[in-house]
Amino acid sequence: MKHKGEVFQHFLNFKAMVEKEKGVIIKCLRFNGGGEYFSNEFSEYLKEHGIERKYSCSYSPQQNGVVERKNMHIVEITRAMLNEKNLPNYFWAKAVATIVYIMNRTPTSVVHGMTPKEKFISKKPDVSHLRVFSCIAYVHVLDEKRSKLDPKAKKCIFIGYSLEQKGYKCFNLSTSKLQVNRDVVFDQMVSWYPPLKIAEDGQARNGDVPSNVEQESQLISGPQESSISGYSSTPWKERLKSSNIVDGSSQTSSRNPHVDDESSDSEKSVGEESRISSVTTPRARMAKKSLKTPDNNNGARRST
Repeated sequence: MKHKGEVFQHFLNFKAMVEKEKGVIIKCLRFNGGGEYFSNEFSEYLKEHGIERKYSCSYSPQQNGVVERKNMHIVEITRAMLNEKNLPNYFWAKAVATIVYIMNRTPTSVVHGMTPKEKFISKKPDVSHLRVFSCIAYVHVLDEKRSKLDPKAKKCIFIGYSLEQKGYKCFNLSTSKLQVNRDVVFDQMVSWYPPLKIAEDGQARNGDVPSNVEQESQLISGPQESSISGYSSTPWKERLKSSNIVDGSSQTSSRNPHVDDESSDSEKSVGEESRISSVTTPRARMAKKSLKTPDNNNGARRST
């Protein structure tokens, strides 16, 4: 229903369905006092068929509490489903239809020991066909609609169930078309739109508001597959050369294997002192002191 003016036609369709399936007659219609229920056409029809009309007072939703709470429940679940899969808001109608479809097949405290669907049709419904809303759906392409080298499946979004056909509703974002098909393979762990990732800087880690929001690109599916900005495959460009510490002593190697091994003793001592200066262990400090030059007064090395 796109406009409120279509309420009367939808009521006629609902009345015909209920009276045909259950063999009962609608005797009373209760609503919230909306203007769409007071049209001349609607009022004349209710009088003609002897249907009593009851409605709540203006700005008094508490008088129609059961319906208002159920509407709020549906809206809350719709918001959660759209945000969970990061879907655009124009899919809200498909999400609402899917929620109502699942609710009719879910146990409730109002109908004890059965689901609303089972209470209405006197038969336990099958729920083995239920799938995750807005997951990736690969729809099979018939041989008559493709050539020999064309792909055998199309990547779509699963957005609901068909009430008139025994199939799944799948939306193709490439062609912006909705189709119902029974030959579908689902990837229920992946969604078309990747979730948003909040990147925090140093201030944000201290309790401030997150600095920037970027899209996560870890999922392989979706129209936007770009790496996170600012990410480098070699983040440690300035890392030091390899160093090994064995038994508390520092054994480092900064020599180039392609350079000749010949070097003066003075260069070796300077290199060893510069490398040991970065080590803070007690044994390393002792080794550093033992490598110092002899004292000019007594000609002997200092010892600790």
